[in-house]
Amino acid sequence: MPKPPNILVILCHDLGRRLGCYGVPNLTTPVLDELADEGVLCANHFATAPLCSPSRGSIMTGLYPHTNGLMGLVNRGWDMPDDHPTLAQLLTANESAPYESVLFGFQHEKRQPLRMGYQHHHHAPGPHLCHTVSAEFVEWLRARKTKSSPFFACLGFFEVHRPFNNPRYTPDDPTQVHVPAYLPDTTGVRQDLADLHGLIFAVDAAMEKILAAVEQAGQTDNTLLIFSTDHGIAFPRAKSTLYDPGIGTALILRWPDGFADGRRLPQLLSNIDLLPTVLACAGLPTPAHVQGRSFLPLLRDQAYQARTEIFAEKTWHDVYDPIRAIRTGRFKYIRNFPGSHGAPPAERPLLHLPVDIEESLSRQTLAEQGDPHLKPRPEEEFYDLDLDPAELNNLAHDPVYASTLGDLRWRLRCWMEQTCDPLLKGPIPCPDPKMQLE
Repeated sequence: MPKPPNILVILCHDLGRRLGCYGVPNLTTPVLDELADEGVLCANHFATAPLCSPSRGSIMTGLYPHTNGLMGLVNRGWDMPDDHPTLAQLLTANESAPYESVLFGFQHEKRQPLRMGYQHHHHAPGPHLCHTVSAEFVEWLRARKTKSSPFFACLGFFEVHRPFNNPRYTPDDPTQVHVPAYLPDTTGVRQDLADLHGLIFAVDAAMEKILAAVEQAGQTDNTLLIFSTDHGIAFPRAKSTLYDPGIGTALILRWPDGFADGRRLPQLLSNIDLLPTVLACAGLPTPAHVQGRSFLPLLRDQAYQARTEIFAEKTWHDVYDPIRAIRTGRFKYIRNFPGSHGAPPAERPLLHLPVDIEESLSRQTLAEQGDPHLKPRPEEEFYDLDLDPAELNNLAHDPVYASTLGDLRWRLRCWMEQTCDPLLKGPIPCPDPKMQLE
């Protein structure tokens, strides 16, 4: 039986796909770009939710947020129940080759990190900055080099969460940054993106230390390395929305002993697929309750039935904002559900901006442009991603697309019913009594 690999997972905050290897012009991320060349880059990987805790809960359980119960942020009253085993618990329970499981830095799935099943939690006081977390991992790896058991290490970076303008980071040149089509090209937005790049540069530098330590320990070939993030960048029409900039996430994997390198995979993937994929790499079966499915055959260029759609959801962030979506290779359908007390979507703004974005330079630009994000929200949104990748032209009332819209509307409803989405029964309260349904 082949030796199970070490498993090293690095999760950033709020990165989306803002990397050079994902085609962002004029953005230099040499370490991560080289990692993508050495491994496999998943071009169409999506989060189940555009929020930190719900998305991370899906990664660690292989379940949608409304299934595992984590439908809002841990720091705002939510806490993932212990009903379903986490990735750490499943790996440490492996009888034939039990993993040593260690958390470095940040996690946001449960209020008590060790309830996630990690045997150890290494963390320094203060924010879990990438240079600190990476140093902790490097020191730990050097100290355990004589151990023969495989390890599962999860590294959680605070970056690239706002605020950006901190002297510890060196910003990019705002005149050279690429402004995505869903944002206005203004001085404020450019400076905001340039400041974001300073945090991305720090993550890239931390990754260099991590990769060097793995190499020096002689563990590169037998280590499954996974680099990803929870959701999109903290800008309007990205984080906290179900548009692609909110749910599209970077995913880079490298395992020299396990699959060939230098490939870019276009297939649709959901982050609920990560847990069963990791288990398959470790030679373990996927529990029957898991909603994701392994894409290890895809990584090995074997027969694989690709997804025809992915699903995404939002329930609570700073406020109650119930939304569900289905995305295929070409189309996106978003259903905006009634708010508290049955209030129709039109009584909510088009975008609810989280507090960190409300305080940003980009938000100031929206104010200068008359606050277009405060327009009434439609009940349904439908986008042809081939013609409108920025999702700016809502075609929900275009008769040309009536048949496709009806199909996606039905498929989304079926998914909600099959997964017992509590939103079908009405508004979902927050566990924190201070967060009332408005």
